[in-house]
This record gives sequence, C-alpha cells and structure tokens, in this order.
Amino acid sequence: MFDFAVFGSLFLTLFVIMDPPGITPIFLALSSGRPAKVQRRMAWQAAAVAFGVITVFGLCGQQILDYLHITTPALMIAGGLLLLLIALDLLTGKSEEPTQTKDVNVALVPLGMPLLAGPGAIVSVILAVQHADSFAAQVSVWTAIAAMHVVLWLVMRYSLLIIKVIKDGGVVLVTRLAGMMLSALAVQQIINGVSQVIHNW
Repeated sequence: MFDFAVFGSLFLTLFVIMDPPGITPIFLALSSGRPAKVQRRMAWQAAAVAFGVITVFGLCGQQILDYLHITTPALMIAGGLLLLLIALDLLTGKSEEPTQTKDVNVALVPLGMPLLAGPGAIVSVILAVQHADSFAAQVSVWTAIAAMHVVLWLVMRYSLLIIKVIKDGGVVLVTRLAGMMLSALAVQQIINGVSQVIHNW
C-alpha cells in the first residue's frame, strides 16, 4: 500500500528544488518588521499556498498548461523574471519601505509562489503523478508532497527565532544576502528556461 522508493525519490527531489534551508534567509528578509503573530501566520500561509498550487498542478497541471498553450520553458522564464524583481527590491532596500512590506502579504507572492511552488517543483510533481501507475505509488507521491510542505512550514516557523538573536542589523545583512541568493536563483531559472527553448528549437 506504500512505495517507499517513490516517496523517497519525490521527497528528495522537492527538498532540493524547494530548498528549506535556503528559504530561511529569504523568509526572514520578507517577514522582518512584522509582529511575531503575523510572521507565524505568514509561515503557514506560505506553506499552504505552495501546497495548494502544487496540488492543483499535480491533479490537472498538464491540462492547464496545454489549454493555455504554455510550455515548461515559458513557465520557468516567467517565474525567474518575477523572482528577479523581488531580488532587486531586497538588494536595493526597497523591500524595507512600509508600502512594500507592511501592506502586502508576501506569504502569497513571492513566498508561496513562485519561490516555493516554482516551475521546477510544479514540473516535478506533474511528472511524478503521471508516472505513478498504481494506487500505492499515488499514495506515496501525495504523502511526499504533504511531508515536504510540513517541513517547509516547520523551517519557516522556527526560523523566526533567528530574528530575536540577530536583531535589526542582522536582518539588514540577511536581507542583502537573501537578495543576492534569490537573484542568482532567478537568473539560473531564466537560463534553464532559455536553454530548453534553444534545445527544443
């Protein structure tokens, strides 16, 4: 009734793509300056949004992409461009302005999507669901997806303890670091998308 090989394979794939340790500085940067209660709410909202998006694409993702005539490379490039805009805000300090952080729920965008539920994770889940040719495999796939999002929530939830240690100066440093990491991730995603376009040309 359960395929541990399928579970382990998808869980590790999503762990590498969604990168819970790497999301910590980005989450801290985007959630800084908010009350602790709001930050805790953002942690589960981001995980819930990512899970919702992944679930929708897992169930009918290929049909959605086909209906809209969207290719996987186009999805990757669009996600990369959106992440690059967020990264530039973090690097230049614009994300610290009240209009940028206090009134916008970043748990939905960019945290939930496309940072967590990005093109890489979406494509991986679509393929995993398509290749799960038995009930046990399907159960294993969805268990892996659920387990990954629990891990993401726990990492973001308890990363808030770091803010209490590093104080405001540390948050600024983490924000710049997150911006640099996120910009590199965005550029790599765009490169991967363009490479696939050229390869399929």
